[in-house]
Amino acid sequence: MSDNKILELLKELKSHKWVDLTHEFGPDSPHFPLFKPAEFKTIFTHEDGFFVKEYTFAGQYGTHIDPPVHFEKEKPIYINDIDLKNLVLPLVVIDNTAKTDIDPDYSLTVEDIKNWEKNNGPIPKESFVALRTNWSQRWFDVKLFENKDENGQNHYPGWSVEALKYIYEVRGAIANGHETFDTDTAVEQKNGFPAEYYVLSTGHYQIELLANLDKVPETGAVIFISVPKAQEAPGFPVRVFAVLP
Repeated sequence: MSDNKILELLKELKSHKWVDLTHEFGPDSPHFPLFKPAEFKTIFTHEDGFFVKEYTFAGQYGTHIDPPVHFEKEKPIYINDIDLKNLVLPLVVIDNTAKTDIDPDYSLTVEDIKNWEKNNGPIPKESFVALRTNWSQRWFDVKLFENKDENGQNHYPGWSVEALKYIYEVRGAIANGHETFDTDTAVEQKNGFPAEYYVLSTGHYQIELLANLDKVPETGAVIFISVPKAQEAPGFPVRVFAVLP
């Protein structure tokens, strides 16, 4: 390498394939049912001399980050409190589509993770662990994404608390992510949000509504997470991408 190792590293990174893990979102995109649809309003046009839009949406909208304070009140950790180095991590993708294609209410188990590790090796310490269910492929159809039954109950997959404890307490992960609205399956939310509460109450963050996990390898890539620095934000849309090996 030359004396400027940082620029050489950047050049090396740019020689690799980059994959966007972020959904484009707008007023008609799927969103958590308790939130109002996003509003995008043009307030200045080129005829005024510049083009500007005003945006109104909940912080947890589109592909977004949940810092601990989203659920944890006693030890408030906002987005801006997350170490920058923890926003660039080794990416692990656990493909659970074989189970979730059959059962949309399926929660990832410790056994599922251990079976994954038999083929891929132990989850590396200080990783970002993403759960692939291919749910993101439903993004452009709100009804498919919500997957409501005749009683109005949503159905989509998630994590079990035990699986999350395994990636954090046994494997030492930094953060996790998934393609659905929530960490917990939709049906599990009748009992609250136990999986999401576990993640956030233990000081970890997560990314929800990830996209394109089917386009990255199960191990070997690096995830980058970019987020605006809004004051005391308990959640905000992010731009997430992966650099492949």
